[in-house]
Amino acid sequence: MEQLSFRPVTAPEAVLARYEICRTRDIEVARQCGEKIFCENHLCNLDARTSLDASIFYRRAGGIGIGRMSYGGALTIKPGVLDTFALIQMPIRGEEQIQLGDQKVLCNPSMGTVINAHTKSLINHRPNTEKLIIRIERSLIEQHCQQLLGRTLAKNIEFESAIPIASESGARWLRMVSWVYDCLSLDDELSPLMSAQLESGLVHMLLTNQPHNYSAEILADAPSLAPSFVKRVERYIEDHAHEPITIVDMAEHAGVSSRSLFAGFRRYRDTSPMLYLKEIRLRRVNEELLRRNSGNETVTAVAFRWGFNHLGHFTTDYKRRFGESPSATLAR
Repeated sequence: MEQLSFRPVTAPEAVLARYEICRTRDIEVARQCGEKIFCENHLCNLDARTSLDASIFYRRAGGIGIGRMSYGGALTIKPGVLDTFALIQMPIRGEEQIQLGDQKVLCNPSMGTVINAHTKSLINHRPNTEKLIIRIERSLIEQHCQQLLGRTLAKNIEFESAIPIASESGARWLRMVSWVYDCLSLDDELSPLMSAQLESGLVHMLLTNQPHNYSAEILADAPSLAPSFVKRVERYIEDHAHEPITIVDMAEHAGVSSRSLFAGFRRYRDTSPMLYLKEIRLRRVNEELLRRNSGNETVTAVAFRWGFNHLGHFTTDYKRRFGESPSATLAR
């Protein structure tokens, strides 16, 4: 672990040692264990000369989960899409070649990686590689980001994939990670207050330290943020997205002209009020399809409930937004 400059109070071999959930040489057992923590995945042993010797240590605290894991031998990991969480991986020895869409990142003790929710990935795990893993619920990240911005989010948060460990920001991140790993390795009983503090500190550090598509706005001075009437209309849209609201309704609620409303959204949100409304409705459809409250629920019924009457246009917009068809989301 010293290669990573990971220096917790806990001795490296004792990090999460009381939270071993898997130790096996059976590739199917290792796959099933990974599926319980993350999502569906496929493991393929690449080198018959190196044997699988998997070990996984893992513990949850509120909306975060941290772990330490190794597979021993060389293999390819093909996870399903991470729907509800982002995954951070930081090798403490060895390396992994990670493909994220069209991008490739060599993940090693000098370079960590963020796999964003909804991003397809392929991981080539090299022999004798051991890594730290941090799972953070997407809803928790979005909640903290909205609090920092003082508004709702129109798009998913997308972090830059690479975490340069040797940088100043990397050093800040490591200090936070070391504290979290110490707490979860040493303290068997965590109060709700302590769990909340751990998850809040980690998520806040991630949002303010790792570049993403909302970083500029979070780091901007308050006077440069959107005027109050834009935020007021955003809240109005959030609260009334299930109703047939119009641009006139929004402008009257904000006490400004429709022209001023369009100008404010274009300047401060790079969108229009009606496109913002459509984005919110698409997110609500996605959330309902993922919940699947009723076995008789259909895509058509959910789409109509949120104001999408043209199913062809809706399916195109949904697929562009979430990277899959609404029926594929419902089928999970």
